[in-house]
Amino acid sequence: MCGIVGYIGKRDVAPLLLEGLQRLEYRGYDSAGIVITGPKAAGLKTVKAKGRVRELESRIPKRFAGTTGIAHTRWATHGAPSDENAHPHLDTEGKVAVVHNGIIDNATDLRAKLIADGVVFASETDTEVLVHLIARSTSPTLEEKVRDALRIIEGTYGIAVLHADFPDRIVVARNGSPVVLGIGEKEMFVASDVAALVSHTRQIVTLDDGEMATLKADDFRTYTTEGSSTSPTPMTVEWEAASYDMGGHDTYMHKEISEQAEAVDRVLRGRINDRFATVHLGGLNLDAREARGVRRIKILGCGTSYHAGQIGAQLIEELARIPADAEPASEFRYRNPVVDPDTLYVAVSQSGETYDVLAAVQELKRKGARVLGVVNVVGSAIAREADGGMYVHAGPEVCVVSTKCFTNTVVAFALLALHLGRIRDLSVSDGKRIIEGLRRLPGQIDEILKTEGEIKKLAKHYAEAKSMMFIGRVRGYPVAREASLKLKEVSYIHAEAYPASELKHGPLALIEPAMPTVAIVPDDDLLEKNRAALEEIKARNGRILAVAHQEQEKADHTIVVPKNEDELDPILMGIPLQLLAYHTALHLGRDIDKPRNLAKSVTVE
Repeated sequence: MCGIVGYIGKRDVAPLLLEGLQRLEYRGYDSAGIVITGPKAAGLKTVKAKGRVRELESRIPKRFAGTTGIAHTRWATHGAPSDENAHPHLDTEGKVAVVHNGIIDNATDLRAKLIADGVVFASETDTEVLVHLIARSTSPTLEEKVRDALRIIEGTYGIAVLHADFPDRIVVARNGSPVVLGIGEKEMFVASDVAALVSHTRQIVTLDDGEMATLKADDFRTYTTEGSSTSPTPMTVEWEAASYDMGGHDTYMHKEISEQAEAVDRVLRGRINDRFATVHLGGLNLDAREARGVRRIKILGCGTSYHAGQIGAQLIEELARIPADAEPASEFRYRNPVVDPDTLYVAVSQSGETYDVLAAVQELKRKGARVLGVVNVVGSAIAREADGGMYVHAGPEVCVVSTKCFTNTVVAFALLALHLGRIRDLSVSDGKRIIEGLRRLPGQIDEILKTEGEIKKLAKHYAEAKSMMFIGRVRGYPVAREASLKLKEVSYIHAEAYPASELKHGPLALIEPAMPTVAIVPDDDLLEKNRAALEEIKARNGRILAVAHQEQEKADHTIVVPKNEDELDPILMGIPLQLLAYHTALHLGRDIDKPRNLAKSVTVE
């Protein structure tokens, strides 16, 4: 959550920071702020504003020059959105400024002690505690002052610190919330996401938990919070600045939906092995003997990644015949789970930084488990913590609601299932069948996207609903869950998903003309069972929108999608429902890329 960007060099810093904030606004958008200084500046100059980055930009005075600065766009945790609660936060004398992502768990106790010592707080945030701790440190250097404060606090943080007495540097630190350094030509950048950096540099260093850095215009150094030097290896970001542009679309969500055929082609590229009807997944770091020793697979994710994991678990069971299930990482890490040495754990996260997933990975590693990561961001925390894994190669996803990354993650699970299946008992003919199905996906996705006009009309028809039911059986149920989540996230229409087989066990009580049902009806061995569910709804005067491979007689409307292999059909059946959610939200005038109360990368509990 939240976005941090900082710069030190020779350029005018305010425009650079504002540009960076705009690229990071999907990480938080209820308030924003900026603080700048420089070798010739008299102290720190700060501007803050409740609302979007454009509100902050409108408040920047004409004379606001400096060559060093940090800025922040906020997703509120402690304290409501307001000018006062916006970052950066400064100490009473205005000498120390901090921007912070994360949560300080012992902030309440520390705040009480500081107030008892006479400190006057200007905000309700936990971050301001950190500012005052740094300001009150008597250590001689900024690095030591920050280190003194970090020893006292408990919780997660990604921070950047300016001090008026040390205008030649920015000090940053990470524990549980991402911090990325950008290496320029006699200039340095820092951000919570590479999106803010790629316009200026593609050479980055990602800090590990417990690591700090000092940035100066002409160099940087990294070290632990205990003071020991570290030697990270810079890496080159594969995504270019143009990848973060809208590319002629009105919203990022529409752009990212439209990119899915190309994205799926990218995740397949170079991985298919026709000779042995399998795939190359060298990044798993799991040889055939180890793979055959796996007795169970547990997939952990949150939100959309959890739903992708549910489909992934079904693919693994069907193709590899290994018992598999998916669970929310946010629940798993709190229930003292039994960690079995024969279980392979798979952690799923678009950003690779999702806090609940990362914490689950760290707990599993502590208990000796083998963990694979399925992530989109190269060099992210989960990618570094895991024993191996797969990148899903979806490209940058800027819209808060995930579309193309969900699709690519499911395709990645299909590759994993095929790989494990061919090591075990999946025949060559079935392997070839799945490979042929995977290769058909990009073309079939394009076919679905060409029906957008029809889906737009359906969205207008159903947009007046106050609540919607989504149903599916077995393969269709995770599709229903993800489609329900998409509609909720972006349109604010209440929606819930149920297994179609569970209708008569309670949810039928809700069926009436005012509550439409979206039914996932694949042409597989459960087709007649699904049609029976439509009969039950129709008998109670319910309206039905079916997503199927052929027109459904009992449905009021049917979105027909191309047929693939039974196992791969869920990948295609979710895409028209992304468009349905998008056009419903568009019709209702919602802020599609930045839905209320949400942020892209959930790096706090």
